Amino acid sequence: MGDCWIGTTIATDSGLILSLRVGKHTDEFLAELVRSTEGKTACDQWRSDGWGAYERVLPEWVTLWVGKAGTQKIERTNGILRGQTGRWQRRQHKFGKVWKQTEVSARLIVSYFNWIWKNSWTKTTAAERAGLQLVAGFAKS
Repeated sequence: MGDCWIGTTIATDSGLILSLRVGKHTDEFLAELVRSTEGKTACDQWRSDGWGAYERVLPEWVTLWVGKAGTQKIERTNGILRGQTGRWQRRQHKFGKVWKQTEVSARLIVSYFNWIWKNSWTKTTAAERAGLQLVAGFAKS
């Protein structure tokens, strides 16, 4: 009930959403987001809005950039995700009331964004820009 935040980590070069967490805006929430991002890329630089938890939670070897200048891509991705999902649009009657439903919706939208949605300028998906390929096949038994 209330205080439901959606945190994402995004690869700067490709725009690929690396990780997503739904929860209360706490240090543990950010710690879970950091843990779920580790190993997916060399995340040695983080950009933030200045929330103090970043300084408390991020490892010492990570460079933290604070300010609006480096968050444009993150905010744009957030806007795209909000536009694609009615339950995340502000000032609407169709907002999400159950966290688990919000988490499931978030995972579906992230999959759509990474693998299907094409950037209007590059005409590619985030997965394509990251060099990932979706391989369809059948397992042999």
